[in-house]
Amino acid sequence: MTVAGSLAPAERKFAKYGARIDTEEDVRAANARFYEAFEARDIDAMSEVWEHSDRVVCTHPGWQTLRGWGAVSGSWFALFRGDNQLQFILTNESVTIEGDVGWVTNDENLIGERIGGTVAALNVFVFDGERWRMVAHHGSPVGGAA
Repeated sequence: MTVAGSLAPAERKFAKYGARIDTEEDVRAANARFYEAFEARDIDAMSEVWEHSDRVVCTHPGWQTLRGWGAVSGSWFALFRGDNQLQFILTNESVTIEGDVGWVTNDENLIGERIGGTVAALNVFVFDGERWRMVAHHGSPVGGAA
């Protein structure tokens, strides 16, 4: 058996799970699905983005950190029932992948009827053997925004 750490980066893509896991495009696509679900206020699509476990965490701007899928999913139900539809324009996106963990940092430039501004976000994904699932989202307002 070959240890993934001893392989060249191109070979490592297939070493651990038998599937290509460390591609920037796959993580970027998972991140895009998160924001598409958010904009559409689609709880089913949001549920598909996230890992359903006790290890997930989410910090919305102005909220305390939520831990576990139950608390995190409850926050999406609450946000999606609100009357403030948001549009996201993402800038300063950066993707990093280390093995089966990938993270994206970006600025969420928010456009809404009663809210606007910029939120600096960190989104962490883990490859579950089939696809990248979000395990952490942290949003922090920039300059008093959101």
